Amino acid sequence: MKAYVNESCIGCGMCNSICSEVFEMNAEGLAEATGAVTAENEASVREAMDSCPVGAIEEQ
Repeated sequence: MKAYVNESCIGCGMCNSICSEVFEMNAEGLAEATGAVTAENEASVREAMDSCPVGAIEEQ
């Protein structure tokens, strides 16, 4: 699994607060998936996907 944050991101930071191993906020204040999704953090990544208020996190 690979996570991707699409252009719908509003920069709320929810994903980063749930799984900072994978998601970080960029200079524009929007989220990016920069870390690797591993067996250890996959559940947190899925929680971040489900928690995103605009559905900006996709699985690739």
